[in-house]
Amino acid sequence: MLDATSLLSRLDDATRAAFASIEVVDAIDSTNSELLRRRTPDSGIVALFADRQLGGRGRQGRPWASPPGANLYLSVSRRFSGELARLGGLSLVAGIACAEAMRAIGAGGVGVKWPNDLVVDDDGVLRKLGGILIEGGLQDGAVRAVIGIGLNVRMPAEAAAAIDQPWTDLQAQIDGGAPAREVVAATLLDSLAEALARFDAEGLAPFLPRFEALDMLRDAQVDALIADRMVTGVVVGIADDGALRLRADDRLQTLHAGEVRVRRRGLRQAGGSGA
Repeated sequence: MLDATSLLSRLDDATRAAFASIEVVDAIDSTNSELLRRRTPDSGIVALFADRQLGGRGRQGRPWASPPGANLYLSVSRRFSGELARLGGLSLVAGIACAEAMRAIGAGGVGVKWPNDLVVDDDGVLRKLGGILIEGGLQDGAVRAVIGIGLNVRMPAEAAAAIDQPWTDLQAQIDGGAPAREVVAATLLDSLAEALARFDAEGLAPFLPRFEALDMLRDAQVDALIADRMVTGVVVGIADDGALRLRADDRLQTLHAGEVRVRRRGLRQAGGSGA
């Protein structure tokens, strides 16, 4: 089980100062649900880790496999300045921070599948390493967000058998195997603290070049639901507000939220350039 005191000691000084609290629990329904039940402090980030979740959730209410002692399940909550609409790009920012953290510990092939999945390209198949769920709204008249992250570190075979989509874990992606969960957790928190502070101060703009280096949908042919209509097109990147840009029906269309299913991957790899 993770230890909060030991985890705190692994953080750099700036990250340690950014957190109001870091807590580890044995079991919980959902770390996101718990932080949504709590009041987010006026300043500082709250982090909650669980060794296992009894009701872990992904996007659109899908269950998230949460076997005990194997992976990372965490949520962080923070207040943000400005209007609620500013949070539109937060899932991208969290995805960038998580992908960069995974690369820093040796998983060099990790990228972001818009809007909030951490994936690895396996011969054209995107295998899911982790997922991000953003929830929140107004609290005491101020904007607050809860960011839930599920990350596959060492997925047990019995839990893997129940997963109905291509997946991977850090154990498979890092030469020599995944480091201790505590190392992964500390690297994640360092990256998230920096990214969330910069997003609060500067918005999405400084993250757009960082996303370009991690974009796993660029040049891919996809099916996307736009205005209640399924559209097939080729992804050409993201707009300044974080919306997905798609060339379909001989024109550019944008998607601010929703499902994107990859039909065919292009030649582009994360960190590379368009072909």
